[in-house]
Parts: sequence; C-alpha cells; structure tokens
Amino acid sequence: MEKLKRPVYLKAGTDDFFKKMRTEVNETILQNSSLYQFNIIKSLALVFFFFLFYSCILLFGDHTPLLFLFYILCGITMILLFINAFHDAAHGALFRKSKHNEWFMYVLELFGGNHWLWTRRHINLHHAYPNVPDWDIDIKQSDIIRIFPNSPLFDYHKYQHIYMWMIYPFYSLNWIYIRDFKDFFGKKDNYVKKVVDKIPRSEIYKMIAAKVINLFYLLFIPMMLLHQPWYIVLGGWFAMHLCGSTLGVVALVSTHVDEDAHFPVTDDYGNLSATWAMHQMIVTKDFSTESKLANFLYGGFTHHVAHHLFPGVGHTYYPYITPIIRRYAQEYNLPYTSYPFYHAVRSHFRMLKNKGVKENIMMTGEI
Repeated sequence: MEKLKRPVYLKAGTDDFFKKMRTEVNETILQNSSLYQFNIIKSLALVFFFFLFYSCILLFGDHTPLLFLFYILCGITMILLFINAFHDAAHGALFRKSKHNEWFMYVLELFGGNHWLWTRRHINLHHAYPNVPDWDIDIKQSDIIRIFPNSPLFDYHKYQHIYMWMIYPFYSLNWIYIRDFKDFFGKKDNYVKKVVDKIPRSEIYKMIAAKVINLFYLLFIPMMLLHQPWYIVLGGWFAMHLCGSTLGVVALVSTHVDEDAHFPVTDDYGNLSATWAMHQMIVTKDFSTESKLANFLYGGFTHHVAHHLFPGVGHTYYPYITPIIRRYAQEYNLPYTSYPFYHAVRSHFRMLKNKGVKENIMMTGEI
C-alpha cells in the first residue's frame, strides 16, 4: 500500500488543558493502588472462568442445552477478556512491568489472536490517529460497511443500516479467523503496512498456530469427546461467537461512530487542526458511565474519553477520572459527550443510514 505521511497534531500551548489534567490525575486518582489490584484480580478471574466454562462443555456437553449454555458463557467471557484484560495489557496498563503485560498477552494466542499484530493495529493506528481517514484501521475494515466520508459509496450501502444488524453478530469470527490474514497478507487498504516495514515471518507462524490450536480445543476436541453429532457441537461453537460478538459490538459502535462523529482530515502538508488531546475529545464519546454493570462488562469502553486520554492507565481507574474530564470540559469549553448505550447504538445505525447515501458537505463531519 502507498506510504502516506503520518498525520501531525497541532503543538500544545503552555496553557494546554491536558497538561493540568494529567498532573491532577497523577497526583490524585492514580495513587489508589487498590484499583490496580482489582484490575489484576478481575482479569485473572475472567481467564479462570473461561476455562471453567470450557471444562463444563467437556463434562456436561452430552446434554444439548448445557452444551449451548456453556459455549455461550465461553463466548461472553471471551469478549470480556478481549475488551477488559487483553485491551489493558496491550496498552501496558494491566501490570506495572511491561514484561508481565507481554506475558499475559500470550494468553491471547489461545483465543486465536496475534498480540504482535493487535498491538500495532490498535496502538499504532487506532489510538495514534482515531477517526482519521486512511489511518484508523478499527473503523475502516471492509467495503461491506461505509463509515469514513472518503470511502467509496456502493449501491448496497443504502441498506447497510439494515444488513449490519445481521453481520455484526459475526464480528468475532471475522476478528479471529479472517482479519489477521488480511492484515498479514492483504494488499488493498492494508493500513498495518503503513506502520510496519516488514512483518516478521515468526509472527505469521505464530498467527497460524494460534488459530489451529484455538479451533482444535474449542471445536474439534468437543466433537471427538462428546456423544453429540458434529453439527450440534458446531452449532454451539457458532452460538459462542454470535452471543459474544453481540455483547462486544455494543462497545465497538458506541464510542467513535455515531451520527455526530467527526472524521478530521489533514491538510496538504499532513497536519491536523487540533492538538492530540483535543483531537481525542472531539472524536471519542462515553456511554452508560453511571452503570456499574456496564463499567464492569465493558471496562475502558464506557469511559472511552478517559481511555483515549490516559491509554496507559487501567480501566478500573476510569470511573474516577471521568468526573475530572467533565470538569475540565466545562471549564475550558471542550467537547464531551456521554450517552446511554441504547442511544449510542441507535445513533450508530442512524449514522450508517446517512453514510449509505450521497453526502453533502454538512454531513461529512469536516466543518
């Protein structure tokens, strides 16, 4: 893919709000070590429960309702691991020592992922340039869906607000078994190759091995050990991904891509019009921040503004950082938005409807 000049943010001034905010957060919220410990306990507990539910598949899976129940519980726990524990570890925010985060990320391989690729994809592209066309890989993934204003418009996009309801439940299947191959070997819209000169061959081997191991223990071992027809086990495995994806997609569509989303573009010299911190405030939104259940399930996604401003901080700190962000937003007249999750999801699909038709300049989010 053609190498593009990396976007450059506006340089922050001496009175930049984020310098003061960061100092306050460091001197107050981050002094609470119990939140750090809770994050580790929660993460390890999620790993434990995933393999507990997997064991229950093998122990009780001869009973079809229990087979589906424990597969679904595996799917829910898997997604919670991705958006809580693995997400924090990828940012170096789960453990204080970087090597411990790196070790924990190897657990990701058991779920079919490749942590080397995910780190570069998520940290070097999405977090570096959120909502920036031609750079944010987490938004531009396929021509099936049109979100960026500069993406090509196809006739079928006029129905994307309808058919994406049926495609989103397959998100984890694409994430685990398709997307990595596209990022390693694909040539069209391969954003990863903008930030990586050469993909190590060892990572390709690891990626393939991880997917083989994942399919072997989650699908083929139950097929071999249980007294169930192969298609019943396959159905349970699909149910795991469908239910897990449905839960996870709420977080993925609620934070950057609603009907009021901004997609800042660079000028001819590659410059963006805002500072790094202001950019994060403009393109990121929170949802259901007051819900303890949502905070537990979705980790750093409910308080996503805090996550983008403090990506190296564990998600258990974010409910305490968000009030500080709101105060600064009011004091400095900064953009800040928080929706209930149902409003955020509804707004996302309204955005899909808008992006599925020819736009005028008032709809692009560029003015």
